[in-house]
Amino acid sequence: MSQSQNAYFVRTGADRFVPTEHVSGAWNTAEQHFSPLGGLITHAIETHTADRGLQLSRISFDILGTLAMDECRIEVNTIRPGRTIELVEALVHIGDRTAVRARAWSLMAGETGTIEGGGADPLPDPEGLAKKPLSSIWPGGYIASLDARPVVPSVPGRGTAWLSTDVELVAGEKAGPVASFVKLVDTANGVAVRESPLEWMFPNVDLTVHLFRQPEGDWVGLDTTVAFGPTGLGLTSSALHDRRGQVGRAEQSLTVRPM
Repeated sequence: MSQSQNAYFVRTGADRFVPTEHVSGAWNTAEQHFSPLGGLITHAIETHTADRGLQLSRISFDILGTLAMDECRIEVNTIRPGRTIELVEALVHIGDRTAVRARAWSLMAGETGTIEGGGADPLPDPEGLAKKPLSSIWPGGYIASLDARPVVPSVPGRGTAWLSTDVELVAGEKAGPVASFVKLVDTANGVAVRESPLEWMFPNVDLTVHLFRQPEGDWVGLDTTVAFGPTGLGLTSSALHDRRGQVGRAEQSLTVRPM
């Protein structure tokens, strides 16, 4: 683990990265929080597809096990090439195993501004809202790195908040707008807490982000609902916003169990 960097990751090779203390997780501070790793994977995919002239429409992540605070290697391959539609897969290797499998659809850009519509109304602007640190609920370096501003007081299973950070994704590198956005999205499971994390575990095993507009700016708005079923399953569902309005949705499957 790299120390004393104002970044979530430090590049150590063409496809290798070391997490810093800002990546440490909320459920276990000796493991990575997935949110910055999700942003890093998106950064690797955006770099891989940069010359295609396409735009990312959906990215899904399957988290295959614990995420050690160790160097990771990201392997990116195009599995469905095309001039207008492309599917890319990224594999994250930590140690001797594959820790995350991600797939991303990128689609052709076109002019559809005259028929744009259907998204939720914009959230109140974050600049006028008070900060409320999520570290009052959750431990870890990642949570401590956030500027969190609730839009309204949260209730069990329901929360709306803006998130931002001054920690860059990869030290010395300019990340694209989608990677910069995605690096904060996995926080959704922690902004609408349904039950105390001191009594219940409800980590997510995946994350899927759908976009109908490319995000802009430094703020991520999460309008989030968490539902638990009767047999240990849960779902975190979020409308995703930038300051202009809604940009898409995110879904997270939860495994719910007593501590």
